Amino acid sequence: MPNIRWLLVLITTIHRFIYLASGGWVGRFLSFRKRALLLTHTGRKSGKTYVVPLLYIEDGPRFIVVGSNAGDPREPQWWQNLKSHPRAQVQVGRQKQAVQARKASDEEARQLWPRLEQAYHSFPRYRERSGRDIPIVVLDPNAG
Repeated sequence: MPNIRWLLVLITTIHRFIYLASGGWVGRFLSFRKRALLLTHTGRKSGKTYVVPLLYIEDGPRFIVVGSNAGDPREPQWWQNLKSHPRAQVQVGRQKQAVQARKASDEEARQLWPRLEQAYHSFPRYRERSGRDIPIVVLDPNAG
């Protein structure tokens, strides 16, 4: 498979810019079923603030995201950062709220994975291609 990391970085940069520039009016929906949030988190080494758009599903008040990194064998930086600094913020549309991040338990992951696959058909291919355990991450606004 050719390395298209540059393309993923470009798409993410444009998406983040539009989402932020529009104040959340544009960028929340990628299509009818695909929704994106902005995750603001702290760098584990730099201490800098980073913002990344991520696909998500809702599970009650919680947001569920996947550290697929488009099937790359490396974990995404945002997940590495959250493991060190689990307090973060999500923006969904114009609404912002603080969240606490954690990896889903094995039981939660078994229950959530079919919903994630249904919502985002690329996840099974990413899971197979990555050759690693892809974390399902729970962003909980009530745990902080």
